[in-house]
Amino acid sequence: MTTAPTATGAGQHRAGRWPRPFRLLYAATVVHDVGFHVGHLAVPVLAVSLLSATPGQVGLLGALSTAAFLLIGLPAGVWVDRWPRRTVLVTADLLRAVLVASVPVAWWAGWLTIHQLYLVVLLTGVGTVFADVAAQSVLPELVGRDRLVAANSLLMSTSGTLQIAGRGLGGLVVQALTAPVAIVVDTVGFALSAAVLARIHAAAPRPVPPGRRGGFGRQLGTGVRHVLGNPLLRPLAASTASINLTMQLTTTMLPVVFLRELGLGPAALGLFLALGGIGALLGAVTARPIAGRIGHGRALWLPGLLVAPLGVLVALVDTGPALWLAGIGWLALAWRTGIGNVIGVSLRQGVTPDALLGRMNATFRFLLTGALTVGAVLAGLLAQYADVRTALLVGAIANGLTWLPVYLSPLRTLP
Repeated sequence: MTTAPTATGAGQHRAGRWPRPFRLLYAATVVHDVGFHVGHLAVPVLAVSLLSATPGQVGLLGALSTAAFLLIGLPAGVWVDRWPRRTVLVTADLLRAVLVASVPVAWWAGWLTIHQLYLVVLLTGVGTVFADVAAQSVLPELVGRDRLVAANSLLMSTSGTLQIAGRGLGGLVVQALTAPVAIVVDTVGFALSAAVLARIHAAAPRPVPPGRRGGFGRQLGTGVRHVLGNPLLRPLAASTASINLTMQLTTTMLPVVFLRELGLGPAALGLFLALGGIGALLGAVTARPIAGRIGHGRALWLPGLLVAPLGVLVALVDTGPALWLAGIGWLALAWRTGIGNVIGVSLRQGVTPDALLGRMNATFRFLLTGALTVGAVLAGLLAQYADVRTALLVGAIANGLTWLPVYLSPLRTLP
């Protein structure tokens, strides 16, 4: 059985010990995440508060933000394996900066409509497809396979920290300065990230000669078979996709619950979502010691079993004590997700050859982010034809079962 990547010593976390190309990737990630988390909250708030979007339209907006992974997710992996990955990262950031900038410009000109928001989130998602696949594919090249767990832990713990600060700050910016101003911050983040990434000069893997590549469809199929035919990657994909789908049922409808049903405002919504950042940070920080104590396999399923009952607290969110209980539940769900992200991403990077990294990551992103699209659509349908609370409750109950694919597979006892 293929084993998980080996965790490295704690001393290797010090920034000075990392190669310069990785430090630049890390810096770009920090800049991008600050802008993204500040601006991320602004889009649904703008739709609900300024464009009077219905729950169904909010669901469609969430679905379109990830639909690109279903439309081009798989072929993107083939392209990323063919193109210089730094070029892909820089181009994707510049594309997203221009697209996101069009929203505040249109708002201040009085032209903004829900249909423009649909188009912007869809095309921005195209840039995200290439950026995410390229970033995860270039990491083994920048740090080496023996440091993947440490590098992913650093990246994801930082992301969790920025999610806390960014979403909390985003709620305050939206409330004090309006949603369009918050979206400007997102634009600046993309632009600065592109500038930092352009300074990376790493030795790119030698591309496969065109005569040895095989056809486009054959290359695409090789990546899919690598994931779905691998006894470790297949259950990991099934579990993580189900987590994404069920969490999306909740996150898509939280703005509707907070702003319309509970009347709590954008600041309260931002602070609540920031609790998820705290949970993700705790998960990323504790992933390595937990995996070291109980094994990588158990670290992928046992936390899910432990937090399963707490998801219902989120579905019952209300003012007063119920709000605090829902916050605890949200933090616990994010903690579980943070652990799974570090261990799962490191595992799939570690068992995949360099030549397949782009296609493997694209296949995972197709499945995982495609699940977000399905979750957003399902949330909108449940809210539109039943009610918002039904969407939250279905998400909570289903999330409690998402650890089963790992438990019923060879991953269960992976060292």
